Amino acid sequence: MSLTCSCEGLTFEVPSGRIATEPAEVRGSARDDVRLMVARRHAATLESRPFPAIVDVLAPGDLLVVNVSATLPAALPATRADGTPLRLHLSTRLSDEVWTVELREPAGAGTLPWSHGQVGEVVGLPDGGSAQLSRPYQRADAMAATRLWTASLRMPEPLDQYLAEHGGAVRYGAGGRPWPMSAYQTVYANEPGSAEMPSAGRAFTTDLLTRLLSMGVGVAPLVLHAGLSSPESHELPYPEWFRVPPSTADRVNAARAGRGRIIATGTTVVRALETCADEQGRVRADSGWTNLVVGPQRPARAVDGLLTGWHEPGASHLRLLEAIAGRSMLERCYQRALADGYLWHEFGDLLLILP
Repeated sequence: MSLTCSCEGLTFEVPSGRIATEPAEVRGSARDDVRLMVARRHAATLESRPFPAIVDVLAPGDLLVVNVSATLPAALPATRADGTPLRLHLSTRLSDEVWTVELREPAGAGTLPWSHGQVGEVVGLPDGGSAQLSRPYQRADAMAATRLWTASLRMPEPLDQYLAEHGGAVRYGAGGRPWPMSAYQTVYANEPGSAEMPSAGRAFTTDLLTRLLSMGVGVAPLVLHAGLSSPESHELPYPEWFRVPPSTADRVNAARAGRGRIIATGTTVVRALETCADEQGRVRADSGWTNLVVGPQRPARAVDGLLTGWHEPGASHLRLLEAIAGRSMLERCYQRALADGYLWHEFGDLLLILP
């Protein structure tokens, strides 16, 4: 089986054998034992390297911006009143007890969103917990409701404790068997809140980050709590909560003034920084909700380069990649990745797009 789709003229197919179903440290030697494609836009060159060779690609004065949001065990077994078993995925916290959530068929290959929820319905969760569906969640820019619901949670203990005891990582059909939550965290994650791992930085080890720092590459943190993606319909990203601290904004602006390159580790970092950037690319400290969608019609202003995973055909993230790489280079990257056996998904290989 393979994945096939056309996204505004970008068409490709990912054979099922190219889906990484286990962490790199299980199939290899360490979490940085993945491949890295380096794409230089202005030179129009592509090269393949082991990921640790990123220390030879980045340069003193560059600034690597990382998302320190940690992944929640946001998937819970759920049961309807009639006994129907489901999975409930937490997506985004709206207030202390109110979340956007997704109901899906029980975990397994080919699991799909559950589309038969009812307003006011109470879904049972383990150990006496529950979620009451308030209303279908609707994007501000959408004409119709989506697969997500606004729901009120009732838990027998604090949510973090409850999820640690009963929750697991959000997985889809291609995700293989479940792994410990540590497999779904970056080494620098320190603020729980993401429903899905900001996976572009997963391959970094503490030693590798130390090597980058010692050679003069800066590392600056921000937070964006990633909500649920949609592997079936590839919706545009929903509003997500972010924080760009003053120290990071200052370091971005100083690096740009010194002609250093701003390298975003993942599309979540691009979204957060670009939300805070003016038309000249100067970044201000800020926090709150962002609904910004970066793409060809709204290109990046503050970000020069991007470290990212390989996305499924039709994924909305491809629009963001096109805004940074350009259509021609992006097509070349995906053609080369398919030809050379690169691996997809959160445990897979990586792409570094540079100016």
